[in-house]
Amino acid sequence: MAVAEKLSVELPADMVRTLRETVESGEFGSESEALQEAVRAWQREREDDERQLDAIRARIRRSLEDPRPSLTEAEVRARLNESMAQREKAAADETR
Repeated sequence: MAVAEKLSVELPADMVRTLRETVESGEFGSESEALQEAVRAWQREREDDERQLDAIRARIRRSLEDPRPSLTEAEVRARLNESMAQREKAAADETR
């Protein structure tokens, strides 16, 4: 187990109230335990955020390194218009 260090923090009154109510309800044995769990949750959230950012960066990198030619704006619009027209036609055929 890691060596514990004493730390003094200032919290807004509503956070202190929530912390004390949580301990009084028996969810945690002490305010220190509750704060330790809060910091662990914060650490997990930061790690999850970092993993998500790494995944986004990897997708961007793969996209930038993709050897396939890029489409022009006109080509994208033409493909979207064609796709929408096909969907509209399919929907119209279903209602007949």
